[in-house]
Amino acid sequence: MNRIVVALGGNALLRHGQDPGSPAEIDNLAIAADNLAALSVGRSLIVTHGNGPQVGLLALRAEAAGGPPSTLDVLGAETDGAIGYLLEREVRSRLPGVPLVTLLTQVEVAADDPAFTHPTKPIGPFYPAEQADALRESRGWRFWEDSRGFRRLVPSPIPLRVFQLDAVRLLLEADHVVICGGGGGIPVARGEHGSFRGVDAVVDKDLLAALVAEGVGADMLLLLTDVDAVYRDFPECQDRVERATPQELRSLGLPAGSMGPKVEAAARFAERTGGVAGIGCLDDALLVLAGKAGTRVRSS
Repeated sequence: MNRIVVALGGNALLRHGQDPGSPAEIDNLAIAADNLAALSVGRSLIVTHGNGPQVGLLALRAEAAGGPPSTLDVLGAETDGAIGYLLEREVRSRLPGVPLVTLLTQVEVAADDPAFTHPTKPIGPFYPAEQADALRESRGWRFWEDSRGFRRLVPSPIPLRVFQLDAVRLLLEADHVVICGGGGGIPVARGEHGSFRGVDAVVDKDLLAALVAEGVGADMLLLLTDVDAVYRDFPECQDRVERATPQELRSLGLPAGSMGPKVEAAARFAERTGGVAGIGCLDDALLVLAGKAGTRVRSS
């Protein structure tokens, strides 16, 4: 297994109640860097990461400052640079002499993607019911609810093309560890006369990771988060799925706001490449890689 793509969940890097740039986030990044350093031994490594908590909090800060609202593509680029820098700094301290690079990665989406009228991507903090109702009324936001509260939903169009994929391949050939596609990449859509414009959306980073993994010929895709595996009927039934085919995973009907995109990303990668995908906890990264923890997905 020579080339792997690792997708780090945004909630694994910034947990509920924590702020971007806080000591807690740095501690989380240090844990991620420990695992990435271990995964890189003898392997070519590409890293993507989520930014759902960070981009939502940045949007709130920008609004509180009273300036013109920033669109999610611009806020996504800001979080890509910040998280990429912090993650690169932590990994470099563990892999002295290994070249690393962070790429701001633009991703093409369709301007008429149905996601723009049916938002499913949760970003930002959790709100209590009363505050969510007020924001729904004043700003027209849509929300997703779980046991922790209500979280804002934004459009999450399907990624179609990664613009910097050739650069990623060149960097891998030069033995770099590459951090790219942060937060699912910076979404752009084709406009008139072939021009591109940024769009107010957040692409799912797991689907983007699957697209990158396919494009660079990766042997394995690891989707690492704060949950140790895929579960049937979660949270009502704690029946863990250890091995599955894409068809078996899709039959679980997992929600779009949580494990659903990871399952779909793993299924797409396994189907399209014949490679192996693993879904599990960041702390168990090496065990997920070896098939001794998490959920392992193969096409047959």
